[in-house]
Amino acid sequence: MHEAVENLADGRDIRERLLPACRDQRSLLAAEPMRYLHALNTVGEPEWIAMEEVPDVLPLWKQYAAVLRRWGFSVWCGILNAADYGVPQTRKRAILLASRIRTAQPPAPTHARVAEPESLFGPGRAGWVSMAQALGWGATDRPVPTVCAGGGPGGGPEPFPSGSRKTLADARDRGTWAPKPPEVALRPRRGAEERWAWSLRSNNQANATIRSIEEPAGTLFFGHRANECTWIAEPPTTHPQGAVPEPIRITAREAGLLQTFPADYPWAGNKGQQFSQIGNAVPALLAAHLLAPHLNLSPNPDDFTLAA
Repeated sequence: MHEAVENLADGRDIRERLLPACRDQRSLLAAEPMRYLHALNTVGEPEWIAMEEVPDVLPLWKQYAAVLRRWGFSVWCGILNAADYGVPQTRKRAILLASRIRTAQPPAPTHARVAEPESLFGPGRAGWVSMAQALGWGATDRPVPTVCAGGGPGGGPEPFPSGSRKTLADARDRGTWAPKPPEVALRPRRGAEERWAWSLRSNNQANATIRSIEEPAGTLFFGHRANECTWIAEPPTTHPQGAVPEPIRITAREAGLLQTFPADYPWAGNKGQQFSQIGNAVPALLAAHLLAPHLNLSPNPDDFTLAA
């Protein structure tokens, strides 16, 4: 990888020769931006650059940074946590920011794991946004959403019979389990007043991240059956008897909201393709914070849907 970047920075593309040495042939795609940058640099462009990848790519971003500094750019690269910028997901990513016309630096975090009190220097950062907040679960100042069953990213069977629909209000009146986030069907449990605790499991692996609905999600992974995110329930501690609900696959709408895309964002293709787009996207709110200074704009939270 480093050899590919080094040569591309000098206008030489030797990736075909390096390809057999790669365990994953897609790896060399991370060197492709340097080909663009070299071509643009020969004509004095671009003014600024923003790149994002998984944390393991940070050493490569540091190599990019060294090249860009030689070309006259101010550069910053490091790891940022999307939750620190209002995204209901602790998604960590390697970021590179470079500019010819301003000092490159990371955006100031707007959120913290624990909300900070106001001080002499102004208001503190807000607490991390939970999945419950982002999905509108438990909100009392919003219309009661209709919830319904939905199949999984692989196009599998519906977790509940097709057409099963209830409103959260109906569910509460009937004494059902605790309402789940929008678009997930509720099933009644007669005489039950206790609330089930819902969590999101990030994939089917044994070491999968499991987060309570009252926390931000872990990193959302899609694109493979083993990466299906599912809602799982734990019984109330007071009266744990009764059948435990089966895991329910997250819907594309829910996943999009956890990536801070609008609820009606037009994801394209079948379910699998939609989930692949969502999982590969940079969270919209994080992207806004990264790009706003270079566009002479201020991120406006009202431009993003953080609640259903």
